[in-house]
Amino acid sequence: MVQAQEIVVNPENQWRLKSTPPKTWKKGVRQRDSKKYFMISCDTHLNPPVTLFRDRLDSKWHHLLPRVEKRENGERFIVMPGARPERLIDFAFQGEDLLRSQAGGDSMSTPGSGVVGLQRIADQEMDGVDGEVIFPNGPALLMWSSNDNDFVSAQCTVWNDWVWDVCGPYVDRCNPAAAICTADIDLAVREVQRVAKKGFRVLTLPCKPIWGAHDVAHINYNLPVFDPLWAAIKDADRGITYHVSTAKNPPAARGNGGAIINYVVHSLAPTMEPIVNLCSSGVFERFPKLRAATIEADAGWVPWMMHKMDEAYLKHHFWVRPKMKQLPSEYYRSNCFASFGEDEAAVRLVEPLGLENCFMWANDYPHHEGSWPHSAEAIERSFGEQLQEATRAKLLGLNAARAFGFPIPERYRD
Repeated sequence: MVQAQEIVVNPENQWRLKSTPPKTWKKGVRQRDSKKYFMISCDTHLNPPVTLFRDRLDSKWHHLLPRVEKRENGERFIVMPGARPERLIDFAFQGEDLLRSQAGGDSMSTPGSGVVGLQRIADQEMDGVDGEVIFPNGPALLMWSSNDNDFVSAQCTVWNDWVWDVCGPYVDRCNPAAAICTADIDLAVREVQRVAKKGFRVLTLPCKPIWGAHDVAHINYNLPVFDPLWAAIKDADRGITYHVSTAKNPPAARGNGGAIINYVVHSLAPTMEPIVNLCSSGVFERFPKLRAATIEADAGWVPWMMHKMDEAYLKHHFWVRPKMKQLPSEYYRSNCFASFGEDEAAVRLVEPLGLENCFMWANDYPHHEGSWPHSAEAIERSFGEQLQEATRAKLLGLNAARAFGFPIPERYRD
């Protein structure tokens, strides 16, 4: 269990401590605040054991699992069928960067305590967080990285069973996302129904139904072929999420600037596609109670996307099918969400454009691009004094409660 006084903030992370305590806020975002906002992090991660899939999958799938190969020059690569080998770069992390690299591991218990859930919950409480939506990390991030649907589905089942065993007793605080193989709709429907019976409240679908490069011949979320899946999700009343880097292999660029190019263009940007699919194709007209969220892609781009969807609908009317009762942007407002961390554009635009019900905050525990364990400073720094009290409360927790089924504790119900 991490204690605040144990965190060593190395020089490279001193900027994380900078904030201007707000003067007009009626509540705070720190664990010690007598009046605190209800806070849900809509994007966190849990590492399963590195051997989880090898241990639980039938041996016939083992040859398809990613593996680490060491070359003669000492360099290590992740190797898996159908993808370019990806070089692993080892870093000597220092201070709190080391802490982040070790947090969020495959056990949620403090060593020797025998109390499952204590460590992770304590880490989040220290950060002011009352609950979290938990997504795969480590080897589980690669479970969609194949065109063998039965193999992908088998991995999703393994993750879903394992993560529910770990998080299920603490679902009101540790709310895990069930992974769904969408390349086979029949398999997807059956798994949605199965995990709903287990108690999952959140589903995570890959940003593209079929892994790999774009192919117009592939099924996609805009097509009516997916209606049985939307019907199953509607019947189960579960929230849909699309997490970054679940469409194709993000390392598509190399060389100078490659890390930035891969992050912005090949990881974050493709997360827009499934939402545009749903908003522009009549899915939300046929299934008005569906709730869909983009995760870890921030939200400052949402107003631009909404404007461009409407522009295309109106100006390209001669090409557009189907004709809908509302503009695509209106379906976004009524059915969609976007998680964000430190996103100045999202904060500035949320009220002027009436998106107070659509954006949700996240600390991305324990990733380095997230704000843990300094989320209070990050929120104070990025939210500032400009938002209304009701908007802050929605962004920090109330929207997440509505989207993902979190109960609001009595002490926050004012």
